[in-house]
Amino acid sequence: MTTELEALLAKMKSLENELIEELQKQEKIFSYEIRKRKVYFEENAIIRDKEYIKTLYLYLRDAPIKHIVSAPFIWSCLIPALLLDAFCSLYQWTCFPIYGIPKVRRQDYIAFDREYLNYLNFIEKINCAYCSYMNGLFAYLQEIAGRTEQFWCPIKHARRIKNLHSRYYKFFNYGNAAEYRSKVAMIRRDFSDLE
Repeated sequence: MTTELEALLAKMKSLENELIEELQKQEKIFSYEIRKRKVYFEENAIIRDKEYIKTLYLYLRDAPIKHIVSAPFIWSCLIPALLLDAFCSLYQWTCFPIYGIPKVRRQDYIAFDREYLNYLNFIEKINCAYCSYMNGLFAYLQEIAGRTEQFWCPIKHARRIKNLHSRYYKFFNYGNAAEYRSKVAMIRRDFSDLE
């Protein structure tokens, strides 16, 4: 890997850490704290937020008909997602120990915390749970696939791709046959950066 590429990756990691720190400042601004993965709001924040809740009647009355009609199509995606989740989880529980790949912790990717928001009504909380699960699931699956790819085929693509997974930076440059053959066994075991 080139020094310039390593420097860019280090900058990206630094910016990512800054972003996380900035997001954590929101806890003070909106009067909440996280303890053991549960969100606790201050009493004044709970009272303030409940003023913004939209009743179910008003929520449904104001909903465009196209949103109501399309809801079953959105929710029908949950069934294949649950199956995909089950099969990919079974795959990693079975195969990752065989290959020496650290397992992906689903709790690092799938977060259900919007239920603590007092300004959301029941339907909004259910919709938020759906989105949290679906987006978290695909991030979780991408990490499982990325670790699998690092083991079986750690080669960057020739074409530019839109979204890089977390393991991609360890991959060999496209077309670098000598480095691939001489170091592939080492890269297959290099998960030292994972917690």
